[in-house]
Amino acid sequence: MAPAVNSSSLVSSQTKKPANAGTALHRKGLAPPAVEDFGTQDARAYQQLKKKGTDLEKYIFLSWLRNTNLDMFYRLVLGHLKEIAPIIYTPTVGQACQEFSNIYPFLAPPNAVDGLYIPLTEVDHIDEIIQNYKRTIPAGCEPDITVITDGSRILGLGDLGINGMGIPVGKLQLYVAAGGLDPTRCLPIVLDFGTDNSKFLEDPLYLGIRQKRPQDAEFYAATEKVLKSLTKAFPSLFIQFEDFNTPHAFGLLEQWRNQILCFNDDIQGTGSVVLSAFISAIRQAGIPAKDQRILFVGAGSAGVGVAKQLVDYLEIEHKIPEEQAKAMFWFVDSRGMITANRGDTLAEHKVYFARQDNGATQCKSLEETLEYVRPTALIGLSTIYKAFNEKILTRLNEMNSTARPIVFPLSNPMTKAECTFEEAMRYTNNRVLFASGTAFPEYTVPGTEIPVEPVQANNCWVFPPIGLGAVLSKPKCITDTMIFAVSKALANSLNEQEKANGELLPRIERIREVSAEVAAAFIHQAVREGLARDDKWIALVNQSDSPLGPDALPDGVFSQNVLAEVKKSIWAPAQSVRQLVQNKL
Repeated sequence: MAPAVNSSSLVSSQTKKPANAGTALHRKGLAPPAVEDFGTQDARAYQQLKKKGTDLEKYIFLSWLRNTNLDMFYRLVLGHLKEIAPIIYTPTVGQACQEFSNIYPFLAPPNAVDGLYIPLTEVDHIDEIIQNYKRTIPAGCEPDITVITDGSRILGLGDLGINGMGIPVGKLQLYVAAGGLDPTRCLPIVLDFGTDNSKFLEDPLYLGIRQKRPQDAEFYAATEKVLKSLTKAFPSLFIQFEDFNTPHAFGLLEQWRNQILCFNDDIQGTGSVVLSAFISAIRQAGIPAKDQRILFVGAGSAGVGVAKQLVDYLEIEHKIPEEQAKAMFWFVDSRGMITANRGDTLAEHKVYFARQDNGATQCKSLEETLEYVRPTALIGLSTIYKAFNEKILTRLNEMNSTARPIVFPLSNPMTKAECTFEEAMRYTNNRVLFASGTAFPEYTVPGTEIPVEPVQANNCWVFPPIGLGAVLSKPKCITDTMIFAVSKALANSLNEQEKANGELLPRIERIREVSAEVAAAFIHQAVREGLARDDKWIALVNQSDSPLGPDALPDGVFSQNVLAEVKKSIWAPAQSVRQLVQNKL
């Protein structure tokens, strides 16, 4: 949607005679007479944002702004990214999703199109739905990227049905803010395939279809119809699967990853950013990578996806054979330590990491497993609030007296986090190497006046540059080695000050700068593997790098000429009315 422009603002950039301009535009008397530049208007918007009493109110205000003045919205986001990112995405987006059916009418003006809502009952009319969408967009503005969910596993909040639409909307805002994709070419989609959440089925204000979710056969058949129609209508579309329940997340990725340009952020993105933070942590931990003992709490799609990428890293980077690398990992789920002889039927995705060397030992709790494994690293994707309690963290610290313990509580939102940054610091005597899935306040070590800022292993470090790199280079598919190259490039992007501070990821203020570098590394790897389809990027990479074939090792490097072209491709909001008008021509 084209951003609204006040005629007074137009006058300030176009002419020194507001009255004449008002006459020429036939706007005289239809707006206040004050002449303002964008800086003044942005300051007013920020002032109004600060006056909102709750984060949900701020979310609603920002959503309305985005749907009425796109450039102002992104100027505000980019100017206050650290403050606003937790409002437009986690943790506030979780509350926004829970309240979505209640707040939907107040997020945008009437008839504004802010994505596709595809009910299961209308899947046979998917081509008509896509044509309806095409009629709402200007010629030449077909979407480059879509984020698609069915709302069945939203963050750590469970099945939210159609209310999960807040996730694709929020995710795409970060693709723009962090990665520089064009917001007019972003398409959020929710597959309204029902919900098994009785709370919403019984809620008179719920906006989705009122039926239980379908069985697998119907789910996969309906999803296939949607994906085939989308890729027929938009052949270069980059598709990101988001927040499907665990079996469907793995199933969709397995089915489609080699057929279309797609990506699952829960599985691949989470693993990539955690891998990057883990690479940095290993460099600082004080013990070799081969001696790490890694305990995962939570064995859903994200947890297993992360662990598999860490196994790949240990194989590729440290030359540890797969079976030996896999043996460095233990998992705990709701029944305790996952073993092949536990006595229950394991979900298919859990089998790979099930222990077979435990003999008769079965650990029924995290506490028992901790004592049995004696881990060097504790990674949480359990959505169990305070799972890493004082006892757990204290024992972990005691077990690692000669090395720094690694603690990654990755569940979000904050109400699902395994521990806070302050708790991790206090119970490990401030020795912890920490990265979390949600934002935490900084912590001042007692006896000092120096605040320590926690690292957030937010996927926004990886999915925006993956999306940008994919949209630009148009690979046939996204491989594990491309994702690995992204992790390496992100770990290598730390500047000297960040390294000196012991940080595991760059500062959020540098996210656009870093995203350009990571996207350049992604493009290099796509060309090296012979999968990129855009001639411009193939030529640029080949000027400085020789294609190495599908077995090319992902080193995360990039050339300066590719980086320069990536930076030229990044979208930015208009900084003046003149630029705004030029952008519309």
